[in-house]
Amino acid sequence: MESNPRHVGIILDGNRRYARELMKTPWYGHKAGIRKAREVLTWAEEFGIPYVSAYVLSAENYRSRPKRELEMILKYFGEELDVILTEDHPVHTTKTRVRFIGRLEMLPLELQKQMHKVESLTSRYSKHFLTVCVAYGGQQEIVDACRAIAERVSGGTIRANEIDERLFAHYLYMNGEIPYPDMIVRTGGEKRLSNFLIWQSAYAELFFVDKRWPELDKRTFVRVLDEYRKRQRRFGK
Repeated sequence: MESNPRHVGIILDGNRRYARELMKTPWYGHKAGIRKAREVLTWAEEFGIPYVSAYVLSAENYRSRPKRELEMILKYFGEELDVILTEDHPVHTTKTRVRFIGRLEMLPLELQKQMHKVESLTSRYSKHFLTVCVAYGGQQEIVDACRAIAERVSGGTIRANEIDERLFAHYLYMNGEIPYPDMIVRTGGEKRLSNFLIWQSAYAELFFVDKRWPELDKRTFVRVLDEYRKRQRRFGK
């Protein structure tokens, strides 16, 4: 029997379908999804889960979403960062340190500046940790790590026979500072990882929830935690 997970990764899926069912614009669903993220942060604190990673926007979706929809996603994302910087927000009440990972250089410069300010502002917190994956892809993360290691091998600071899983982890976006997820939860009814933390989730327990992300309720969250505690993790054995 497992205890509660230390690290939960969440694939925030279903915003657009949620909006479609209500006959609203796609960005109505994205706005509702942001409100849900605030709520889930408080649940994590309540159940003693110190680490949460949220898959907010994939690199693929950043490139492929309709221009208007992407503009609204980034607008709402920026507004949420402003709330963190200027108002009361669950990251402050839960003492949550926020980090952003992904190919952040793809994002508008002003948004990058906001993210840096949020990271600086919350760096004093050490009770809970939120990793926001934006313009992120697991394969891209591995490629970026390989490039960084290859440069150091070429420069003579790393020898090829020194490369192992532990060293490799330090070149991932999380720099080996955050434990790998114990469980991955995907909302929206789809049953796939969609390029989310594919290195880090090698031994994570997977849970797929039919509810759209904005519809996720505390009862369902508790049910998933209960199911996790019933499982026996084997770590490949």
